This record gives sequence, structure tokens and C-alpha cells, in this order.
Amino acid sequence: MNYLPCVEIETGVQPVSASVIWLHGLGADGHDFAPLVPELNLPDALAIRFIFPHAPARSVTVNGGYVMPAWYDILEMNLERKIDEQQLLVSAAAIQALIEREVARGIRTERIVLAGFSQGGAVVYQAGLSFAKPLAGLLIMSSYCATQASLQIADANHATPIVIQHGSEDGVVPEVLGQRAYRFLSDRGCPVSYESYVMEHSLCAPQILSISRWLQTWLAP
Repeated sequence: MNYLPCVEIETGVQPVSASVIWLHGLGADGHDFAPLVPELNLPDALAIRFIFPHAPARSVTVNGGYVMPAWYDILEMNLERKIDEQQLLVSAAAIQALIEREVARGIRTERIVLAGFSQGGAVVYQAGLSFAKPLAGLLIMSSYCATQASLQIADANHATPIVIQHGSEDGVVPEVLGQRAYRFLSDRGCPVSYESYVMEHSLCAPQILSISRWLQTWLAP
């Protein structure tokens, strides 16, 4: 099978016992969040394989058709975020294939976290919540649930913990979209937490501390 190309970083004392698949945003690549791994200050006892896949290059309508790494095309940048949903579904399937590859490498799905920033977060919503086997958790940063109207939440991941983090000054993905996703999941009984930070479309130091705590909670040895 042809998998997405990825950057991989392993932490802690081997052997690896958990995996985090972390998706970048529009125009970036798998190297974007790799430098964050040491900043998480995870304990040596927590041996994690961090996987940062590269999105394919494609034309992006809202950027004048410019070809760049993108999980899907964005057709309109209004609050409804008109997108190419079929491309998003293909990307979600590619992430689910990476989950299955981790299983083949000896990691149980209950020890796998999906994380995504911006466009990557939209793919994580779809890939994680529709996956037929239970995951450890979903981490959504500065994103939105693009497939909210069609998303079918699998029974296996209805109780999977979800953390949504968003910047109150985000001018790229307005915070109202993160809050909308939170209400959508809350209304369906999903265990979702919401964290707001005074920042733009980015990450901040307090948020990184929170991410570290969540990973240690979800993936404790």
C-alpha cells in the first residue's frame, strides 16, 4: 500500500508503546510541528512515535489556484468554509491507513492519538470519529469540523476524549468555528473539552503545556 510520506520522531525509552499522528495546516508540511516534540518535555517512561505526515500538493481555490500542500481544496473562506469534501474524505482515509500501519507495527489503537492543526484538524475530526476501532484521544487545534453535516460518529469512538484548542484572536479560522464544533460534539454526548488562548492562528506556550499534560494522561504507561 502507498502511505503518505511522513516525518517520524521517537521519544522515551524504547520500545515504542504509543503513537501520535499529527497533521499540519494548509501550506505547511510534516516538518512544521516536528520541532515541538522536545518542547513537550515528556517523561522518558513514555515511549511515543510521533508521525507527521505530508499532505499532497494540490491547487487551492481561495489562494488563486496556487499549488501547495493541502489536505483538501478550500473553495470559499466564509464562516461556512465551502470545501472539496471528497478530497477531505480521501485524506481522512489516508490517515486511517496510517493508524492501521501503526497497528501492524505493534501499537494498539487505544494507544494512538490523532492531532491536527487548522486544515489538519478538520481531517482529524473525520478520520478519528468515523474510525471503527477505539482511539486514545483527538487533539484539535485552531480548526473546524468541515464534515459536520455528514459525519457519522462510530460507536467505537463515541466515548473517545476530544480536546479543542483555539485562539481568541484567530483571524484565519475564527474562534466561533471551534466553538461550533464543540457544541456539535457536546450535543451528541461526546466527551469534549474546550480551551481558549489569547493568540492568533498559532500555538502558544501555555497551550504546549496543556498538550503535554493531555498526552501524558491519554498515553500513560
